[in-house]
Amino acid sequence: MQSTVKMMRSEAEIMSTFSIFKQLRPHLNEEDFLRLKKNNGFHLVAVVVGDKIKSAAGYRITESLAWGKYFYVEDLITDETSRGKGYASILWDYLITQAKLEGCAQFHLDSGVNRHDAHRFYLKGGLDISCHHFQVSL
Repeated sequence: MQSTVKMMRSEAEIMSTFSIFKQLRPHLNEEDFLRLKKNNGFHLVAVVVGDKIKSAAGYRITESLAWGKYFYVEDLITDETSRGKGYASILWDYLITQAKLEGCAQFHLDSGVNRHDAHRFYLKGGLDISCHHFQVSL
């Protein structure tokens, strides 16, 4: 069956990705997920095979003094039962192409320090580890 990359715009389409995002962000609830994904210039895309979501990503196009106009991938996840089948690569190629089409100077994402498989994927995809991200919970 052929896979398609689809922009998820409607409430039903957005919510169809919730179970996959919950694998990456177990603290999420449906109400907050929908509110956050419908606001603030967030774009949600998914790899769909038949009626099944195999992989999904959320991104924003934004601007800063440090980086100019840039493409920021906030989330990138493949369903745990579909990993290793190329769905992340399909989505990755789509995201890189979108960043170029949007005229972004850079492509960014953050990844937890413990996500070694993801890091290998990002490095293979051409990303460099270019900074440290610091935080404090308040």
